[in-house]
Amino acid sequence: MLEIRKTTAADIDRVMEIYDIAREFMAVSGNPTQWGDGYPVREIIEEDVKRGESYVIVDGEEIHGVFMFMQRVEPTYAVIEGGAWLSDEPYGTIHRVATDGKCKRLFDMCVDFCSKVTNNLRIDTHNDNIPMQRAIERNGFKKCGTIYMLHDGSPRIAYQRVK
Repeated sequence: MLEIRKTTAADIDRVMEIYDIAREFMAVSGNPTQWGDGYPVREIIEEDVKRGESYVIVDGEEIHGVFMFMQRVEPTYAVIEGGAWLSDEPYGTIHRVATDGKCKRLFDMCVDFCSKVTNNLRIDTHNDNIPMQRAIERNGFKKCGTIYMLHDGSPRIAYQRVK
């Protein structure tokens, strides 16, 4: 049975393997640049774990998915172009979603989990990440505009779901 729990330091090697799998999938699915530079690097994941913001989706002892969920202001979302956020109330942000491809609809499970914490969720993805856009929209998120990554200025489609 699939469950979600916080990522531990002992999980990081497997989490990095899952990100490798996800990068390969993204590249063959027409999205080679979103994480093409080896993102996320181990240090980012270690920081997520230290802050208690990294989660894994497990079946028993086997990790099949990972995501980051934060409940603080996301600086990247301060400026949005071509639209507006649905709500400026406090929100949770989902980042760095990845799976090993062995289980279906893990993103749906991630959204359900985060929705139990807050009814105001934000997420973004690359224009070329069609599978993720479909999953985001299937889960009731609405396109709000374009945000730009702080580290390189690259654009992302910004979504929000308010229930």
